[in-house]
Amino acid sequence: MTITAIGNYRAQWGEGPIWWNGALYYVDIEKHQVIRFTPSTGEETIWNVGQRVGTVVPRAQGGLVCSGEHGFFFLDETTGEVTALADPEPEKTNNRFNDGKCSPDGYFFAGTISLVKKTGDADLYRLAPDLSVTKAYGPVTNSNGICWSHDGKTVYYIDTPRREILAFDYKEGTFHNERSVVSTAHLDSSPDGMTIDEHDQLWVAFCHGACVCQFDPVSGKEIMRIPLPSLETTSCAFGGKDLSDLYVTTGIHKSVEEEHAGRLFVITGLGIKGQAGHAFGG
Repeated sequence: MTITAIGNYRAQWGEGPIWWNGALYYVDIEKHQVIRFTPSTGEETIWNVGQRVGTVVPRAQGGLVCSGEHGFFFLDETTGEVTALADPEPEKTNNRFNDGKCSPDGYFFAGTISLVKKTGDADLYRLAPDLSVTKAYGPVTNSNGICWSHDGKTVYYIDTPRREILAFDYKEGTFHNERSVVSTAHLDSSPDGMTIDEHDQLWVAFCHGACVCQFDPVSGKEIMRIPLPSLETTSCAFGGKDLSDLYVTTGIHKSVEEEHAGRLFVITGLGIKGQAGHAFGG
């Protein structure tokens, strides 16, 4: 196994990675940037979207969809134009959108975070292909990683302060039968972004924890822990030609100086493949 810092971009707070069409897309929340990194060429394309942006996902018909400080919006990769869609929390000035991903059936799920850590003041929202926005789950405090099982019947979700991974039965944009499948209380850090591999094992980045961990949602056990040279390890996504590379985003700690903080990392040689990401159907 090899861990390598890649690209030239150094994020203030990298987040939301997803592999799509030969490139890794991710965001820098605090610098208002969406980044596309193409490993085959080393090219980095950067769009400033004018607001803190929590995550980015592809659209099936082309272009990108993001969730940010002012709700959901489209981003045109050619022109950089931003088109606002909807903001379900316009009155909550201490909240912004955080992490999110698309379901296999084309819904975009993204949730908000209470920046003042007000318990239960945030929610997980669903952007449907018809562009309607509805609450999918809540209340939460810091909506974070979300991913689906290979058969699409189970969705896994993290509300960071709970320090656990929740699972739900998933059907046609709705969550049912909530249960806790993994506790992360044994780690003195915060479960952040999450992805899933070919065997439906969960991979979670730990903010303030400088690591990514693999968990089995059936047994609830930690299977593997990979240390990273950045305290603020924020999210992860499988990518590369055969989805066997694990990309990891990081951020810069407020007081600790680290050589590679904020860099994008790739972990190779794991011997494990991920599942392909999903596009927004609208």
